Amino acid sequence: MTETYEVIVIGGGTAGLSAALVLGRARRRTLVIDAGEPRNAPAAHMQGYLSRDGMPPAEFLAIGREEIARYGVELVRDRAVDVTRGKDFAVALASGRHVHARRLVVTTGLKDELPAVPGVAERFGRDVLHCPYCHGWEVRDQAFGVLATSPLSVHQALIVTQWSKDVTFFLHEVAEEELSDDDLRRLAAAGVKVVPGEVAGVVVEDDRLTGVRLADGTVHDRQVLFTAPRAVPQTGLLQRLGSELNETPFGAYAVVDATGLTSVPGVWAAGNAVGFSEQVVNAASGGYRAGATINGELLMADLDAAVQV
Repeated sequence: MTETYEVIVIGGGTAGLSAALVLGRARRRTLVIDAGEPRNAPAAHMQGYLSRDGMPPAEFLAIGREEIARYGVELVRDRAVDVTRGKDFAVALASGRHVHARRLVVTTGLKDELPAVPGVAERFGRDVLHCPYCHGWEVRDQAFGVLATSPLSVHQALIVTQWSKDVTFFLHEVAEEELSDDDLRRLAAAGVKVVPGEVAGVVVEDDRLTGVRLADGTVHDRQVLFTAPRAVPQTGLLQRLGSELNETPFGAYAVVDATGLTSVPGVWAAGNAVGFSEQVVNAASGGYRAGATINGELLMADLDAAVQV
């Protein structure tokens, strides 16, 4: 079955739903393809979104899906597996369905790959965390650990001292020689304890993190562990379309203009498809800009075509 829409949004997270809401209200026939894998699914609550601070992410997305439905936007639980560009954009879905659109919005986000330390993945989003702006207030003044994943983790160890003055930096597989003199001076000035040696796992008692165990058996009492996952941008579809990507220390992301337009005419991107640090509030803003820009662009394209008839 082949169906044609004005706009297809690939990705049903915050950015995608925000774009779809604007497009639906602009009376554009819009389809959202949602694989149901939001990045913040492990978190019980989301913070820092004005008027929605503390709301569970699943509830937030459920409300968004209800809102777009009011304006006739269709949402399908499926996965886009291929996309080609010809007269229009053809999107192949995992179910075998094929859909077409004049414009695309890609909001496929990214996946977080956690360090292969026993217990870390199981506690992620609870007392193993990655973003102090997302969760720092909730765990303030507790005993923090920071598990290094690269020398860049120094920044994370320093930032979290805003929420606790009891911070231990576990170098794990990072050699102390990899840290610069400035890094060591700043860590000392911030009162961060630096612990070399590989981390073997976390200690959990009564379903609460209570410590970090090193490979030599030493246990350091900690209540919270921060770590930086390896970001894996889900940019496969953008690459198939030939979109320009920007290589960063946190992965390669779509190069976009201020409206979210990629280097491929007719294709916009928003949310974590354009950057590692895009939070929910940023994703909503990016989706809104993309949706509004697409509506105006389609309107002008149709008027110009009418003039030429």
